[in-house]
Amino acid sequence: MLVNTLPFKSGNQLSKRSIIYWRTAQLSVWLVGLFILFSLLWYPSLGLSLFWNLLIPVAPFLFLIATGVWRNVCPLATTQLFPRHMGWSKSKKLTHLQLGKLNLLSVILLYAIVPLRHALFNNNGTATFLLILFFALIGVILGFNYEWKSAWCSGLCPVHPVEKLYGGNVLMSFPNAHCGECMNCVVPCPDATPHINPSSSQKTIYHQLSGLLIVGGLPGFIWGWFQVPDVQGFSAISVFLKVYTWPMIGFCISLVLYAILNTSFKKIHQRKLIGIFAAAGISIYYWYRIPALFGYGKFAEDGMLLDLTNLLPEWSMMLITVSASLFFFYWLVLRKKENTHWVVRPAFGNRYS
Repeated sequence: MLVNTLPFKSGNQLSKRSIIYWRTAQLSVWLVGLFILFSLLWYPSLGLSLFWNLLIPVAPFLFLIATGVWRNVCPLATTQLFPRHMGWSKSKKLTHLQLGKLNLLSVILLYAIVPLRHALFNNNGTATFLLILFFALIGVILGFNYEWKSAWCSGLCPVHPVEKLYGGNVLMSFPNAHCGECMNCVVPCPDATPHINPSSSQKTIYHQLSGLLIVGGLPGFIWGWFQVPDVQGFSAISVFLKVYTWPMIGFCISLVLYAILNTSFKKIHQRKLIGIFAAAGISIYYWYRIPALFGYGKFAEDGMLLDLTNLLPEWSMMLITVSASLFFFYWLVLRKKENTHWVVRPAFGNRYS
């Protein structure tokens, strides 16, 4: 019989006041997420702009600085963990093999879904609504069956590989506002392991492949993604090929480069190499994304949040993007590695009474 299934019983370091603060933050972000979700149906232009041009562009920077904040307030995580908090979850523990397969599948989902933004999700509120709803349902199903964050937040979620890639040197650790006690459901736990990265676990071939594909392939994939304009739907097979061709070309180039460098570097320098590729990935993303947000994008109004072309000179975008890139390489490559993790591990629980 499982014990301590209700949240925040023995072993949690949070005070009652802190719990109220975090629950308020979680509920607030969840309601904002719900507003965006239904805006995608009723006011699609607003919903699409809020989701793809505000929430998503902010996420990589938040992962870089304070992954723990997102891990505590992510609306999908809050939804997925509802069964566990209510004591309804079966709280099964994944095997290393099962977790490795989920991690690999999460990377595949990321690379499969993101190119579809150009032809489907960026311009179709209903499609984006259904995508989010699908992931929410999958998360809840996993939450009903598996322990805490293991199956979704640290397993199948396609955002999680990016969290691990960018969140290896966070500014500070935050309280764990979800897990009432640590049940060792994921080893190593991404939330409580300092300097976590996609290659931290090598337990199975699936762990190894997922780490290789996200670290090595993501920078080139991001570059390739920004070489493709948005289109209105799949009018022909050529459109389908177009949205995938450049991202996959970039993916293959950077993956091969990483594989070559990884075999040349000694093991003690692999973390540095991972940091370089992580910095390259986030730098490329914001190199294209920041100008696009303010009307200076490569493809007219694709991904524009606000048109500032009449207010800011074009060189200001170059100054911002160069400064951002320098900051990312400092943060992920040159900055001293602090012994910080995303969230503080709660006291260990006892699975059996």
